[in-house]
Amino acid sequence: MKELVLIHGRSQHDQASETLKRKWIAAWERGLGRAGLSLPIPVERIRFPFYGDTLRDLVRGVDEHSAAKIIVRGAQDDAAASDFLLDLLDEYIVACRIGEDEINRNIPRDGGPLVIERGVQNWRWVHAVLRTIDQHMPGGGALIGMLTHDVYMYLRKTNVRTVIHRGVGLAFDNPSDKVVVAHSLGSVVAYLMLRQTTAQSGWRVPTLITLGSPLGIKAIRDRLGGVSHPVCVGNWFNALDPHDVVALYPLDQRNFRVNPAIENKTDVANHTGNQHGIEGYLDDPVIAKRIHDALVT
Repeated sequence: MKELVLIHGRSQHDQASETLKRKWIAAWERGLGRAGLSLPIPVERIRFPFYGDTLRDLVRGVDEHSAAKIIVRGAQDDAAASDFLLDLLDEYIVACRIGEDEINRNIPRDGGPLVIERGVQNWRWVHAVLRTIDQHMPGGGALIGMLTHDVYMYLRKTNVRTVIHRGVGLAFDNPSDKVVVAHSLGSVVAYLMLRQTTAQSGWRVPTLITLGSPLGIKAIRDRLGGVSHPVCVGNWFNALDPHDVVALYPLDQRNFRVNPAIENKTDVANHTGNQHGIEGYLDDPVIAKRIHDALVT
């Protein structure tokens, strides 16, 4: 019998892993109910590797509105951080069709010039960009700030990545086939781990399901060390809400070219407050059924 592995994203710290696991399962069961289905496997065969406290330690004392500022501060001495944030903001400026005049209108007024130098070394400009994104996608500026911080730290800090991979890897401690469902930053974690897995490892993932994934963002994709379909993965299904600011692009042949191509569902109506929440993905009946079918076939 297959097992289900659920890989969470950010903002899961200071919560018991069992509590979070129950929330994920409850949301999935609501979606199953809407599809006329029920839980296909016992809860004991659902694995929920938890690394939220590791991320908490990463961002301790950093609220959502300050996260990008931390990256800006780090960019003073770290060209890689500077390049990453600028690349990410440029993508959102283009995707949201934001004009320079809009950004200038949102520059914090502190007696300085109304038009200021563009670039991540200038916090006023970054703040104006995030505020403008908020106006196009409510809540988006804060989410982008945290996404930038978390993904940058995860990709750049080997010790952080090692700890997270070690914890998630425990879910693959037996030879049964795994259906993997990964959300948000968890989809980046899952992708890198599965891509680095060799055929000799014994890992078998007949279906990978990514939800609210930022993997299609070029600034992130370019820093993954190449893009390829993990050898241990069979089918790959990706779903996003078109208003989910983290899942900026589908994982299609334009944004994430792998072979075989990833199947995308791009019309999720995520009912959570920021349209990125996991419960709004798992209780979608199409997604819930896709997870169900991957486990029973």
